[in-house]
Amino acid sequence: MHGGASQIDTFDPKPGRETGGEFSAIPTSLAGVRVAEHLPRLARRMHKLALIRSLTAVEGNHDRARYLMHAGYAPAGGVDHPAFGSIVASSRDPGTLPGYVSIGGPGHDAGLLGAQHAPFVVGDPTRPVRNLEPARGISRGRLDARLALWRAQEQRFAAGRGGAQVAGHPAVVEQAVTMMRAPESSAFDLEREPQASRARYGDTGFAQGCLMARRLVESGVPFVEVSLRGWDTHENNFDRVRALSGELDAGMSALLDDLEARGLLDSTLVLWAGDFGRTPRINARGGRDHFPRCSSVALAGGGVRGGQVIGATDADGSEIAERPVTVPDLFRSLAHALAVNPDETFVSAAGRPITAVDGGAVVEELF
Repeated sequence: MHGGASQIDTFDPKPGRETGGEFSAIPTSLAGVRVAEHLPRLARRMHKLALIRSLTAVEGNHDRARYLMHAGYAPAGGVDHPAFGSIVASSRDPGTLPGYVSIGGPGHDAGLLGAQHAPFVVGDPTRPVRNLEPARGISRGRLDARLALWRAQEQRFAAGRGGAQVAGHPAVVEQAVTMMRAPESSAFDLEREPQASRARYGDTGFAQGCLMARRLVESGVPFVEVSLRGWDTHENNFDRVRALSGELDAGMSALLDDLEARGLLDSTLVLWAGDFGRTPRINARGGRDHFPRCSSVALAGGGVRGGQVIGATDADGSEIAERPVTVPDLFRSLAHALAVNPDETFVSAAGRPITAVDGGAVVEELF
């Protein structure tokens, strides 16, 4: 949720409190648990979700917070931490499609893991992915000849030169060629999806991104991120959150249903998260400001025990009241679910050892 979704106006409502704002809270399929009124479909699926209402952090700047929520580390001089998606991709056998796909946003780079594990970015899932097909009029034989020339030039350039960038460049191009020639690349083509299925997700970029994510998971892509922009609601919070929640509710609900119907939910971990939470206090412009102290995340599938709420904020949403969960706790839990070694050590260009996850403890209640 690019910009940081308001937890009070989504998954941690405070009805009847001054901080609660103008939205009402609706019952869910989980007895005693309510969510904001503009998430009716997700409310009916709450028994599938594990909701953490007590995530806490300290990064209140967008760039630093997005870095933290992608890499599990706060930015630090001299180290380019890899995205967790890149770590997951590097832990899996390479397939014909990229190991980490970011839809609707740039994702986060692979840092010290090298460009071959960087996200493949799909800017707009409603449009064809560019350059998956060879240039018009270029035959297979002619393309092969061009590739042979390119490989010779790459080998010549690399001779006597080292470094991750020199090694990473040919690896990325070879990945691109493999993907262009793979039948699995049809997963990017939403025109192959029945119209009724596309309509069930909704026609927004985020909703269609969720549909593409399902197709990519079916095709073996180990890590997919779908971004929904616009949550930086310093002003006009309620109108903007109402519209954004409609996109979220349709797309995420359809994704959960599709994964379950196809027997994929048990083996696919779904995580809903954003930059940070937003202030309980409503400012003079009818908005909410940055608030990393308290936020919510939701998880489903992948061994997670749905139908529960972990942690709580106080009556006004100003403080964590029960079971604080840190970002390292969350990332260690993700690693546990995905069978990634959280203590695997990588070495930066400066020789500094970096573990896959920055400490933390598994949130055992999740599983």
